[in-house]
Amino acid sequence: MKKLFFLFLLISNLILAQSGKEKVLVTDMTKLKQITNVTISPDGKRAVYALRSNEVNETDKLDFDYRSHLWVTDFQSVKQLTRGTESVGGASWSADSKQIAFTRNVKGKSQIFIMPLDGGEAIQLTDLKYGANNPQYSPDGNKILFSINVSFSELLKDTVLNPNKKLPSWSFEKAGFKTNDFLKADKKVKANPDGSLEEIRAYLDKDVDDKKAKVFSRLNFQGEASTEPEIRFNLLFVVDAKEAAKPQQITRSFWSFNGATWSADSKKIYAVCGRDSLQHPDREQNTAIVRMNVDGTGLQTLIAEKGISYSNPTLSPDGKSMVFTMSKIEWLGFNQTLIANADGTNVTPIVFDRAVSNFEWSDDSRFVYFAANSNGGIPLYRLDFTTKKVEKLSDYDSGISSFDISKDRIIYAKTEVKNPSELYSSDLLMKNSIKLSSHNDNLLKNKALSFPEKHIYVNSKGQNVEYWIMKPANFEADKKYPLLLNMHGGPTAMWGPGENSMWHEFQYFCSQGYGVVYANPRGSGGYGKDFQFANYQDWGTGPAEDVLAAATNATKESWVDTARQVITGGSYAGYLTAWIVGHDNRFKAAFAQRGVYELTTFMGEGNAWRLTPNYFGGYPWEAKTKDILDRESPYSYIDKIKTPLLIKHGENDLRTGVIQSEMMYKSLKILGKEVEYVRMPGATHELSRAGNVRQKIDRMLRIYEFFERYIF
Repeated sequence: MKKLFFLFLLISNLILAQSGKEKVLVTDMTKLKQITNVTISPDGKRAVYALRSNEVNETDKLDFDYRSHLWVTDFQSVKQLTRGTESVGGASWSADSKQIAFTRNVKGKSQIFIMPLDGGEAIQLTDLKYGANNPQYSPDGNKILFSINVSFSELLKDTVLNPNKKLPSWSFEKAGFKTNDFLKADKKVKANPDGSLEEIRAYLDKDVDDKKAKVFSRLNFQGEASTEPEIRFNLLFVVDAKEAAKPQQITRSFWSFNGATWSADSKKIYAVCGRDSLQHPDREQNTAIVRMNVDGTGLQTLIAEKGISYSNPTLSPDGKSMVFTMSKIEWLGFNQTLIANADGTNVTPIVFDRAVSNFEWSDDSRFVYFAANSNGGIPLYRLDFTTKKVEKLSDYDSGISSFDISKDRIIYAKTEVKNPSELYSSDLLMKNSIKLSSHNDNLLKNKALSFPEKHIYVNSKGQNVEYWIMKPANFEADKKYPLLLNMHGGPTAMWGPGENSMWHEFQYFCSQGYGVVYANPRGSGGYGKDFQFANYQDWGTGPAEDVLAAATNATKESWVDTARQVITGGSYAGYLTAWIVGHDNRFKAAFAQRGVYELTTFMGEGNAWRLTPNYFGGYPWEAKTKDILDRESPYSYIDKIKTPLLIKHGENDLRTGVIQSEMMYKSLKILGKEVEYVRMPGATHELSRAGNVRQKIDRMLRIYEFFERYIF
């Protein structure tokens, strides 16, 4: 009887979720809220999480600001902890569960605050000119570990951070200088363009200081929004967890320390840093797991191997063990989970064919919990530390985006089709789930949502390719509807019912009367190493086969108007959009977003340039690779494009590079093709995810408006 009741409740909820008639509007993206950074108090009685929202800009009512604030739950209800115009970062609990540490901007810099949970104002703990990030209480509650981020020039001349004015042990790679001694140049020399060589160099240095010139000596000089001549470093600090305490710097080298975490006894700090201190940081892709004392002394390399990048060290509560990930830096990377003793000995790989990033130990150190992209969802898994077996605890139709565990419960943020982000509680096997929050309920209660139907296609490699078909909202069986093929980027991304980023876009187009089909073609993440590597030296033909098969199968639905098909995708899928319209003419219109179209140019223009040698086996100046890059570039087939094409790129996008889209647009115009080009001022590659909200609305409306020109 109990099982029947829960089945009835599940069916009732599904019917309720589908019973609304209102359209999902483009501006609904400004009203959706997202839960992140879930963390349970050490006593297990409360949990804190961050809630991300969009708030109307105070000076421009057409625009919005991202805002993040902390909420707390006692597992019965939720309430807001922080407010104001400045966003707040994720929280860390004190050992006695009475207060939290978090970050908030002060005069444009992130600083650490501590706040009692049972009443009282937040206290500013740091006031550092470079800011402070990622606070973590020590397990004993006495100290807080955090990091700062500084540029090379700041570190070079700051007598507090670098009191002995040390130079890096690795070569700066300044052309014409065999050593780094040029960095010791006398800064008192007068700048004079007509003077001596030293005075001319001083003049040129002043031009750099006054932002009249940028001088590059480094390999990775492209950031996300601008070119970056200088390397930046993460340095670690520790501060006593009390007001007016003075932070103590514990790392001092010209090297970054990332992923820092405490040992169980609060006596050691673990982190990840470069393996070879003589290698320029831009060239050193090897990373090692290191351990140090709380004051930074006694630095030891625990786990390191040439050609391997290690990350995510997470220590067990009993202090005996560690779980972490590794990835080979050559060719294509794929994270593998490993365990070891806390001193780095007895390294043991775990058999689990999915990429994992975040770990949480059970209080008794028997299990490690983690989430991993898999088959269109983000299930929660549990590793039994004794048997080394992995158990899946939740389904493929939802996604666990953030979670934490205590002795008797899991608290987690869940994405599902009926609601993209709410907070839940369950037992340690993900059973007896209880919904704790209702941040998006009012917005969605009357909306007509489309629920995806999963299908599987077997491709020419014999691989199962999963794809989903979504009917138009308020579907009527006797009508015909246009079909949108929407494709993911990466190429290692994964879409599905449990993936949050496309929730609104899919529902919006279904509300506009489109059917939507999306697939995870070969090369996608979430299906294991072999599937993810199946597009090596084949970005075009193979993946296009997979997504077009999904579209072809979708057109067999009785409601699809096969004469009204359109296609879009961004980043790698911008590439795939251009590839497909250069080889297939079924689509009435196409929209290629922030794509890569000419792989030789991409090698020089984008900060994701390593995709070229990693996926295609070499560099453009190598004869064997040059032919492959030419074969795999959509630009090589530009004269074959007949489909009307809208091209979009952010003007500050340095991940794929704006010249990629300029080449496509200009060439298509020369050829007399139907093409339109949209540039987003100030936008980076992250436009559709974390970009300016008004530009995000513009992007979606342009997709819709352009397609409407050709399908009606």
